[in-house]
Amino acid sequence: MSDWIDPALVKAFEAEGTDAYRICTYLDGWVDRYGTDILVSYKTENAQERMTSELYLWALAVGFKVTRVFARFLPKRNAERESPRLVVSDQESNLQTSATERQLRYGIDFEAGYSVGLFVDQRHNRSYVRQLKSRTLLNCFAYTCAFSVAAADAGSKTLSVDLSKKSLARGQENFTLNGLTITGHRFIAEDVIEYLPRLLRKGEKFDVIILDPPTFSRTHRGKSFQVEQDFETLLSQALEVAARDGKILLSTNCTKLTERALEVMARFCLKASRRAGRLHSEAPLPDFPPGTGARTVWLTLH
Repeated sequence: MSDWIDPALVKAFEAEGTDAYRICTYLDGWVDRYGTDILVSYKTENAQERMTSELYLWALAVGFKVTRVFARFLPKRNAERESPRLVVSDQESNLQTSATERQLRYGIDFEAGYSVGLFVDQRHNRSYVRQLKSRTLLNCFAYTCAFSVAAADAGSKTLSVDLSKKSLARGQENFTLNGLTITGHRFIAEDVIEYLPRLLRKGEKFDVIILDPPTFSRTHRGKSFQVEQDFETLLSQALEVAARDGKILLSTNCTKLTERALEVMARFCLKASRRAGRLHSEAPLPDFPPGTGARTVWLTLH
């Protein structure tokens, strides 16, 4: 069970008000906790069976009561992705629930698609956003607006941009879950690459900008975004609307882009835009082994 997090870390999460985190990582899959639910992500049927069996041993060791277990297959191609399926519990169970991260609540929906609503590998970055207490935050590819919720909780005015109206509606529900009014916050269903130049023309500037794009996406008009090819363009546009001392998060789950690659790209874009800045990364997540989870770099302008 050495690949599963130990009881001391579980207690540390409980103490800070967090019940959404990774509980084990293997080469052929991983297991995440979302509130009282478990999600097993696997590459082979054998991996699913093995991790599900080991889950009960881990739960016994840490004093966690397993009530529902969901499973999802990890395909090689995004087009083959499917929603998680319920493998343990009543099939009539409500597939919408919530999870808590450092006292903030986020909606979880196991039937809404491949992703359930919260990326647990961004926990430290969301906490950093809360600590910044910036005036304004631009959340690009916002999904369910978790970064926006973290910023709004600290007093920021946020702009969340995503192609999906349904995701943005879930983002507004996340605001409501935390007693946050959506007044003063904007939710825009647009293509980020097309929308950023409009913000520039309007003269808008943002203290914090979140760039956590999908590896691949396609707009309603058929235009595609591929992170390996288009991240540089995305960052160049973001620099145009970043405040003088702004901060930009560069993040990706694309396995072909390392943190080193993000740093090289950031320095190139800084030079091209004739701006100066420094780079740093938040501390490693204790529930993710080295080299797993999203690669992230923060760019601070000056």
